[in-house]
Amino acid sequence: MMNQRPPRFNAHLLQGQSKIPIEAQYASRFSLLIRFFNGFPSDQAAEFNKIVFQQNGDKIEMGPCEYIVEPHDQHFQGRLVFNQAVYDLNSLFFKDKLEKLQGEFSNLPLILAHKSKIKAAFKEFTANLTYDLTIYKNIFDSLDARFADEPAPIKHKVQTAIIETEGRKFMRFLDQKLDEFENLIINYSRKDHERHGFYLRKQLWHFLMCAPFMARTNLKPRGYSGDSVMMKMLYDNRYEGDSTFARLMHKHPNEHPAAQAVRNRRQLISEMLGHLKSGRPPSSGNKLRVLSVACGPAFELQDVLTSAEDCAKFHFTLLDQDKSALSEAASLLARLEKKYGAEVEVDLLNESVRTMLTTPKLDTMWGKFDYIYSMGLFDYLTPPVAKAVLTKLFQILRPGGEMVIGNFHISNPSRFYMEYWLDWVLYYRTEQEFIDLLKNVTSAESRVLFEDTGSQMFLHVRNTER
Repeated sequence: MMNQRPPRFNAHLLQGQSKIPIEAQYASRFSLLIRFFNGFPSDQAAEFNKIVFQQNGDKIEMGPCEYIVEPHDQHFQGRLVFNQAVYDLNSLFFKDKLEKLQGEFSNLPLILAHKSKIKAAFKEFTANLTYDLTIYKNIFDSLDARFADEPAPIKHKVQTAIIETEGRKFMRFLDQKLDEFENLIINYSRKDHERHGFYLRKQLWHFLMCAPFMARTNLKPRGYSGDSVMMKMLYDNRYEGDSTFARLMHKHPNEHPAAQAVRNRRQLISEMLGHLKSGRPPSSGNKLRVLSVACGPAFELQDVLTSAEDCAKFHFTLLDQDKSALSEAASLLARLEKKYGAEVEVDLLNESVRTMLTTPKLDTMWGKFDYIYSMGLFDYLTPPVAKAVLTKLFQILRPGGEMVIGNFHISNPSRFYMEYWLDWVLYYRTEQEFIDLLKNVTSAESRVLFEDTGSQMFLHVRNTER
């Protein structure tokens, strides 16, 4: 499924009273590749009133549009772009939603009126913080300008010295402001949090966008929080950005407890898999069958597979709804295979939670497993869905098998920093709420573990069935 060809279909263009048949294919988020059928002059640009085609039984009309001569290969002759309403073709072809790039402007009056519901004390705090951040940014940018022409090694040394002195003081200033901020919002309702978080991000947008990590969590280019690029930034935990100020803004959330918890959980899972490979033998066959649910790029496997002998012990099944993440996982495994001169047995499943819930017998499709783990999926699942998914996963756990599921605890000290600054909202649980997800499964022996920061917990489940 990972090599699925982009959608290709027949359509027609309207130009005045003329109907011009074409073949089209998804090319990019805002363009189509096209080929004319009836001898229409393909060597010159042209404008059309609209394009019309069928999708899933529905008639789709979009326009006006323009043909740009751009031979793509021997098949297609050029591209079609929209020159008034700009349509999001990703949304149309992969989510079955017809959306316009300008669509957000339809909500502009409501968005502008949003500030009338913001508490006065919060407005004052945000205004003062904006001023303070502006001053800090101006000073750091001024220092950057003074050593900008230095040779690269000298520039690096000077910037590092600034970061380790005044930069660390700035990060302590941010810590202080976060404490003030959390004291201010502590009694807000859920709706208040949503409203005031939106307001804060819009006020601080310029500062957030300069930091690679904060920019990605807010913009969500893959459509969701916690994508593989965000995870890599968390694992790397480096200063990144085009300026000293940007580097500091990037590094600050990467040093917060929740970020350390993400690094800790990778180590915890790696250690558990390490014990698995050196301890209990597989229940059948020659390899231990391991399923990673919402695997992302599976960075943890490079901690587990450290020799050719390790590669021979496992059969991994990596499941994720993000094809890009699965591609990255495949690339990682290919590098490990090359490094150790050994083959890693792996199945890549481009599937979702919906697949799990709508498939009657998962074991028929995926088999059964000695070990199942999921580090971040359950942070986004409501209790009914989480319970249903966990029950489904337990059904494909072999007798004696183990399952480890991660979920951030309700006491996560980074919670409001994540929600307000990063637009990263999770579904939190208590220990008892987590255990209760499987309370009706009699053969499930469950306990809750925590990583070192106490921000994230893990439901460790053993199938006691014989």
